[in-house]
Amino acid sequence: MMLRKLLPVSLLLFPLLASAHNLMVGQRVTPINVTDRGEMLMNGDDFSYRPWKSAQLEGKIRVVQYIAGRTSAKKKNSLLIKAIKAANFPRDRFQPTTIVNTDDEIPGSGFFVRGKLEKNKRKYPWAQFIVDSNGLGRQAWQLKEESSTILVLDKNGKIQWAKDGALTTDEVYNVIAMVHDMLLKEQN
Repeated sequence: MMLRKLLPVSLLLFPLLASAHNLMVGQRVTPINVTDRGEMLMNGDDFSYRPWKSAQLEGKIRVVQYIAGRTSAKKKNSLLIKAIKAANFPRDRFQPTTIVNTDDEIPGSGFFVRGKLEKNKRKYPWAQFIVDSNGLGRQAWQLKEESSTILVLDKNGKIQWAKDGALTTDEVYNVIAMVHDMLLKEQN
C-alpha cells in the first residue's frame, strides 16, 4: 500500500532528478568566456573568430542551442531549428545562437564540423555561431556529453526555458509560441 502511494510521487519528481544542468529560469547562464575560437565571423568568403562571452547574449530574444560537435547531437533538435527558420522572426529583435562544443566531437571530425558551421553561416549570416573548443559551456552549465541543450532567453539574457536533450513536438511548438509572445510584448 505504501509503495502505491510513493510510486506516483517519485515518478513526478524523476524529471527533476534527470535534469542535471544548472540553468535556472529567471537567471542568466553561468558566465563563460570562450577565447579559443569563439564567435565565427564572415567577411566575404573568409571566416575568422573573435573571443566571445556569454554576457553578449543580452540585447535580443534568443533561442540558444548548445550542441556537441556530433551528427547525433545535431539531429536531436533539428525539428526546432526547422521551426525557427519557418517562423521568420524579425532579425532586429531575435537571433538564433548555436554554440558548438568541439571538445565533444568524434576524434578527427573537427574539420568537417567547422566546414558545416561555415556552410550554415553562409546560408544564415544573421545567425550567431560560436565554437567552444574547450567545452567551457558544458562544464559551467553542467550539461550532458554528446547532447543538445536548448535555452530560450529574453532580451536581458535571462533564461525563460531550458532543456537538455531532444525536444518533443509539443515542446518545439511551445518554444516557438514563447518567442512569439516575447516579441509581441516587447513591441507593445
